[in-house]
Amino acid sequence: MLIILLIIMSINNIIEPQNNRMVSTGLIGGEFIRSNDLKCFSKRTDLFELWYAEKELSNATLPDTEITITLPNGDIKHGFAFKTTPLDIANSISKGLAESVIIAKVVYTTKLDTDIIVACDEDDENEQLDDGELWDMCRPLIGDCKLLLLNFNEPEAKNVFWHSSSHVLGAAIEGVFGSHLTIGPSLKDGFYYDSYMGNLSIIDEDLKMIESYASNICKQKHEFKRLVISKEQALEMFSSNPFKVNLIINKVPDGSLTTVYKCGPLIDLCMGPHIINTGKIKAFAATKTSSTNWLGQVTNDPLQRVYGIAFPDTKMLKEWKLFQEQAKKRDHRVLGTSQELFFFHQLSPGSCFWLPHGARIYNKLIDFIKKQYWSRGYEEVITPNVFNLKLWEQSGHAQHYRDSMFIFDVEGQEFGMKPMNCPCHCLLFGNCIRSYKELPMRIADFGTLHRNELSGALTGLTRVRRFQQDDAHIFCRDDQIREEVLGALDFMRFVYTTFGMTYKLELSTRPKKALGEKCVWDKAEAQLSSALNEFAGQGNWKVNPGDGAFYGPKIDIKVFDAMNRIHQCATVQLDFQLPIRFDLKYKTQGGEGDDSFARPVMIHRAMLGSVERMAAVLTEHWAGKWPFWISPRQCIIVPIDPKFNEYACNVQQSIHNAGFYVDVDDSTHTLGKKVREAQLSQYNLILVVGEEEVLSNTVCVRVRDRKQQYKITVSDVIAKMTVMSNTYTEYVFE
Repeated sequence: MLIILLIIMSINNIIEPQNNRMVSTGLIGGEFIRSNDLKCFSKRTDLFELWYAEKELSNATLPDTEITITLPNGDIKHGFAFKTTPLDIANSISKGLAESVIIAKVVYTTKLDTDIIVACDEDDENEQLDDGELWDMCRPLIGDCKLLLLNFNEPEAKNVFWHSSSHVLGAAIEGVFGSHLTIGPSLKDGFYYDSYMGNLSIIDEDLKMIESYASNICKQKHEFKRLVISKEQALEMFSSNPFKVNLIINKVPDGSLTTVYKCGPLIDLCMGPHIINTGKIKAFAATKTSSTNWLGQVTNDPLQRVYGIAFPDTKMLKEWKLFQEQAKKRDHRVLGTSQELFFFHQLSPGSCFWLPHGARIYNKLIDFIKKQYWSRGYEEVITPNVFNLKLWEQSGHAQHYRDSMFIFDVEGQEFGMKPMNCPCHCLLFGNCIRSYKELPMRIADFGTLHRNELSGALTGLTRVRRFQQDDAHIFCRDDQIREEVLGALDFMRFVYTTFGMTYKLELSTRPKKALGEKCVWDKAEAQLSSALNEFAGQGNWKVNPGDGAFYGPKIDIKVFDAMNRIHQCATVQLDFQLPIRFDLKYKTQGGEGDDSFARPVMIHRAMLGSVERMAAVLTEHWAGKWPFWISPRQCIIVPIDPKFNEYACNVQQSIHNAGFYVDVDDSTHTLGKKVREAQLSQYNLILVVGEEEVLSNTVCVRVRDRKQQYKITVSDVIAKMTVMSNTYTEYVFE
């Protein structure tokens, strides 16, 4: 106990808990000497084996308590609490099923173990599933339950598989370098693990060594063993790793329990669950390295990050690698450079510089939405960028988003750059007495937003600090909710149909950290469910439990690009909370002398979401081949000889005056070279002009990706361009 107290005292001199958040005020890693000697981990292993054996012995003495396990088809299986595992049930059905299963999902009707486990690993923010909890296949069941067995194709199982693979990656990094592991979460496409190596670095050349070590761990089929331990035991087990000690002290209250998992040579803090054993991983690849900092703060210890991917089948890895090669060609950062669309500068990280061609795309996206606003009854407003922090305290955002805000002092008071528009739209609504006649009130805003994203999280246009949204808020009566939600969904359908994208719909329900009464949430969720049934049909959308915003449930629209990748862009959110917080009200339709007021409902909606992120998505979706209506290079005029340059410039002026982007290639290159360069630059239309065209006041039109050529007048070209631009169609020359 003395040793533990000394550890706690020493760490507390460096870090201290504050507002239930992990905080670090400096460097905690200390001196690091690269070594392959794993003797320093023997204590950790010895303690685990000792305490695991004690737990096994304790469970063996438990009386046989019969439980019933209900399968999805209604079949009933019988077992014993703390002894029968999901794997036992799978094997009783078929060995093939047991081999294919990744993880179990359990819904308990009774629980015989009520221990509260506190997470101190990277998954501590994950919400418990409303439709059950994920359960280790080898972990004994603890009561009567419904049991579902999931394979790799299920998103939840895939996430578990990659989380388990991150432990294998951690074991490899630890085995090769002897470094201090920090955290290693799963991602939507793979996983990573961070480790501390002082000033040393993991480079690309090290990846093969890590990959080989990890593959060997997989072949050895090490079981994932789960153990519940106390905070004091955890501190003793991980005393040699200051980062794990940091996690334990800051996240596990005194007197609480947490969990660790053993996977071959690795023992790690983790809530789990995990796959049965490492043998489930048939293909493993360490994909890339990067650097980051402990807790994402640049003043903290430097860390080395290694990314990985793994699959239960070698064929899947080959397919994944092929997909990555194709995706790399579409990377918006690569195309953004080659097409001269945008760039970033270290003096303003996370804030994009839009070059002329990129600005054209950016403005076209906004104009596209504004045109719909005009026909769909939205009114555009302009609101301030800087607000007193009191606004965000009143809205409740300060509690949830303060760490992501740029906050500064103004005459002794805290002010912040706005990270979203909704609170200031509440101020706008409440600026005067409103009448029921004004509802629904649809307010649109393209104001600039700022969020203080961690530097390590900034990724091209997909994660930035400065951005704009096609943000709108609808204030309406209760009886207008259905119509307004359906209107927003129809808006969404038009947008993504125009982009050539498909989508799926999800209803995200009440999270644990939610504002307001449950009955209000239930009402809101029921209304959104009704609207989804009418729009998409019952059974054509799914529930995403616990993933709503803190102020209300939402409809998430997951869109699929040309490579079938999923993007979260559009959203429709129902909010009963902000109108209450800002005491918003409108005068109801009453009789003469009736001064009754009612509370409006607020609908948050975005079609594009962040304009920056949507620009990235569309760049990769179209692979840089922009449709005519949004293209930064709509047309180029190619004279076959310099003597026709004057005519080319006259045609250019006519097309420019009509509102289209048009260039002239007045170089001395051959016609073939000019046309080829225009094609590579992704001009939608190439207009070739020579003597015949000059005499007839025509142009010879070549359409991108088409072999046919069309000789038409300049006025007809402009007319067809107008049709293409207004109808979002591409080929109208046939």
